[in-house]
Amino acid sequence: MERGAVDIADLAGPFDLQATVESGQSYLWNRADGGTYNELHAYGGDEWYESVVDPVPGVVDERVPLRVRQTGGAHDGTLHWESSVDAVPLVYHLFRLDDDLDAILGSTPNLPLLDRAYDAYEGMRLTRDPVFPCLISFICSAQMRVARIHGMQRRLRTTYGDTVTLDGTEYHAFPTPDQLSSRTEAELRDLSLGYRASYVQRTAEIVASGESHPREAADHPYEEARESLTRFVGVGDKVADCVLLFSLEFLEAVPIDTWIRTTIEEYYPDCERGNYTETSRAIRERFGGEFAGYAQTYVFYHLRAGGD
Repeated sequence: MERGAVDIADLAGPFDLQATVESGQSYLWNRADGGTYNELHAYGGDEWYESVVDPVPGVVDERVPLRVRQTGGAHDGTLHWESSVDAVPLVYHLFRLDDDLDAILGSTPNLPLLDRAYDAYEGMRLTRDPVFPCLISFICSAQMRVARIHGMQRRLRTTYGDTVTLDGTEYHAFPTPDQLSSRTEAELRDLSLGYRASYVQRTAEIVASGESHPREAADHPYEEARESLTRFVGVGDKVADCVLLFSLEFLEAVPIDTWIRTTIEEYYPDCERGNYTETSRAIRERFGGEFAGYAQTYVFYHLRAGGD
């Protein structure tokens, strides 16, 4: 096993691990104390988080068990890691530690709501999750609270995922497309996926057969990329935007869910245009365009946790 640490003071901007992994962006991490998504206001914690990361082109060629923990604050703390490989490139990739966070947030509009959200969760960064697990996670997100979405992904891993060992402890990888496509809808329903079970099974079949892969969306301009992801079963515009933002690096994407619709109604009603495409363009512009997805994620988490 290898161990190491990243000095947060060396990054371009602050970092908070707990807010990043428990803000509704990613459902692929388990907190070692079992408390993942138990708190609405998850920020500043020092617990270990554990995952098995799928291969990431250009970063790591194999499945990698990874444990991470932050000690200290968002500006002067330390991000500790344990893995089977030198995980520095991987943690930089997954948590976007290469982003100049101060410059990104500073480039978004001077809006009071954004300022309050940025202050509340200083150091929260976007994620770069592996694309297939990200796609399945958000297919399961329809009409679900974040804790239940996380529970679905945990059950998929422990029931159908391969085991990977780190320092004598077994961890479960996310199931491959082949592993999920070979399950029946009834088996997936047994994991409390409900009607989403058929979406998960049929989308896994599309990927496993080679008919299409979600990473292909990255080859298109933003709105074409969103449309391309809707070929997968259970994927509409909002789910597609989540995958684009939290996996495929389209930082302009603004997923319009219940919280963002409420934001539009209460704060920016002139952005409501009567359909997803036009409303998306309007709120994207209001949040600054290029990095609107960062603004959206801060607002989503701030309001969901009870902010105003």
